[in-house]
Amino acid sequence: MDGKQKLFLVILGMVLVVAAVLYGLNIMNPGEISPDDVTVNERTTEEEIQKPENIEKEYVNVFFIGQNENREEVYKAVKREYDPDIDGTKLKFAIDSLIAGPKPNERDKGVYTEIPAGTNVIAVRELPDKAIIDLSMDFETGGGTDSLYKRLYQVIKTANRNTNLPVYLYIDGQKAEVIGGEGIMITQPLNDRSLDG
Repeated sequence: MDGKQKLFLVILGMVLVVAAVLYGLNIMNPGEISPDDVTVNERTTEEEIQKPENIEKEYVNVFFIGQNENREEVYKAVKREYDPDIDGTKLKFAIDSLIAGPKPNERDKGVYTEIPAGTNVIAVRELPDKAIIDLSMDFETGGGTDSLYKRLYQVIKTANRNTNLPVYLYIDGQKAEVIGGEGIMITQPLNDRSLDG
């Protein structure tokens, strides 16, 4: 074997090695897709379907009680994220959130409620011409007159912030006209002057 043949074999060997490496890296056959690539592409597609972009978050305002900068008691609107596909109407979600009370992090900031523990939402119905909030009898119990006024204003402010319909308060299925043992008169539909008597 002469020198030219040896050189030819060396070059041929190098070309075969380079070809094998390129084939292994998928550079020579760019049209081929490995099984790993398919899995990644499928996952990406599923994520895109599950997480649509540009969906604006919606919120409701729930009124609890806290203090302002002068340490005076005020009604504080707390925003709660709302999902219409899960939570029903804004009014229903807001009233459910109000009755459930402040979250622990809100309590840590001095926010509290006058709505008695044990109060249940019997129903929140929105009809074409009005909305009805029906609460259990527990809503009227305990705390005295001042507490009763505060809890009523919590309901009034929360309801009116989350619907444009006239809102009526019912207790155990009966339209509320007098609330509590102290006999607080209430005019309906609910508004900021409903307790003026």
